[in-house]
Amino acid sequence: MIEIKNINKTFGDRQIVKDVSFKFFPSKTNLVIGESGCGKTTILKLMVGLHQLDSGSVLFDGLDFPKLNQDDQQDVRKKIGMLFQGGALFDSQTLEENVRFPLDMFTDLSLKEKLDRVNFCLQRVQLEGKNGLYPAELSGGMKKRAALARAIANNPRYLFCDEPNSGLDPKTAIVIDELIKDITHEYNITTIIVSHDMNSVIEIGDNILFIHKGENWWTGNKSEIFHTTNKELFNFVFAGEFMKSVFKVQNK
Repeated sequence: MIEIKNINKTFGDRQIVKDVSFKFFPSKTNLVIGESGCGKTTILKLMVGLHQLDSGSVLFDGLDFPKLNQDDQQDVRKKIGMLFQGGALFDSQTLEENVRFPLDMFTDLSLKEKLDRVNFCLQRVQLEGKNGLYPAELSGGMKKRAALARAIANNPRYLFCDEPNSGLDPKTAIVIDELIKDITHEYNITTIIVSHDMNSVIEIGDNILFIHKGENWWTGNKSEIFHTTNKELFNFVFAGEFMKSVFKVQNK
């Protein structure tokens, strides 16, 4: 489990994150949602140490990450998988080399053991046999699946996903959502997904944190959203006509 307690962050004279607390549970897809600029990506970066907290705590299974020494922080980072918004694959490396990268960085496995793990991860995201391809040869959906394979290569305890469906068509986005959900449940991972994709919220939102103007404005799950009386959440989730029709069907 990961817990954030009363975290705050200011850039210049603007406070981006305001006293936010929340628990992210293992074996659940934990979503952080909100409008662009609300602070959700900043929260993710604070959690993994890409930004420093002004105040508050980020607890990884009880360990206060910002207060750990450098070696202990590195031990926690070894347990983190990252799925970046653009995939962030290395263009000059093959798919096999990309997925092997965290294993080369953080493990003492033999080459055979690494290749066995790479092949397992590629098979798990439906890219079996694509080892020799380069990122330029992959479709957008294949790139995201490749990036997910790399994110889980080192058997992470925690998985962070920043806008995993950005730039994907709806059909491919569903595939990515289902993969993330299945992997999360199968391996008991604490998964945090920053997203503005309402289909993801409705389909895989086990545990949801809605951020509004840097504050924790609502928490709940995908079922509770359909009965929300929170004006800002309703306007965010059901802004489009299609989503309003879904809301009406769910509340008949």
